Amino acid sequence: MKVIVADDEPVSRRLVHAILLRGGHEVLLAEDGLKAWDLLRQNSARMLIADWMMPGIDGLELVKRVRTQLDLDAYVYIIILTAKQQRQDLVKGLEAGADDYIRKPFSRDELILRVDAGKRVLQWEEQLRQKNRELQKALAEVKQLKGIIPICMHCKKIRDDQNYWHQLESYMMANAGADFSHGICPECLDKYYGDKTAAAETP
Repeated sequence: MKVIVADDEPVSRRLVHAILLRGGHEVLLAEDGLKAWDLLRQNSARMLIADWMMPGIDGLELVKRVRTQLDLDAYVYIIILTAKQQRQDLVKGLEAGADDYIRKPFSRDELILRVDAGKRVLQWEEQLRQKNRELQKALAEVKQLKGIIPICMHCKKIRDDQNYWHQLESYMMANAGADFSHGICPECLDKYYGDKTAAAETP
C-alpha cells in the first residue's frame, strides 16, 4: 500500500518510514504540509499519516484540503500524529476529516495496529466499490434489455450495438446471464407433431 508520511521532525519521520517499510508498504516522505499536499495531488496514495504541527500547512488544514479539494477515485485514510492531549483537540481533528489519531510519543506496535486497521477499512471500501461497479454494470444491462431491441421479423435474430446478429438464446445468455432449457409449447406441438401424436395415440 502506498502511504504518504508528513512530519517536519526528522527523527519521527524516519521512525515511521522504517516501520512502514518493514510492513511492506511503499512510503513517500514529506517534511511539511505543502510538500505532502503536492504528493497527494500527484500520487495515488491510499493512506496519509500527518503530524498536526507542521510549517506551511499544518496537519489539520491538510486533512481539510484532502476532504474538500481533492477529486479522488478512491478513499484516502488519514491518521493524525499529535502531541496534543486535550480531548477537544482530538475531536477537532476527527471533525476535520481524519479517520484516526496517534499521540506522540508512540510505540511501533501502536503504529502498526493503527495502520493495519486503516488497511482493513480501505479493503472493505474497495470491496464496496467493486460491488457498486458490478451493480452499475448489471443495471446498464437491464436498461439495455428494457430498451428497443432490433429483432429480425423472420428468423428472430437480435442485432447488437456492433451491428452483429445473434440467435435469441445466445444474445440473452450474453446480456442477461440467463440459461435456456428447450421445450415445445402446446401450439407448436399440435402444429408440427399433431399427426404423429394422433397416430401414436391410436390403438
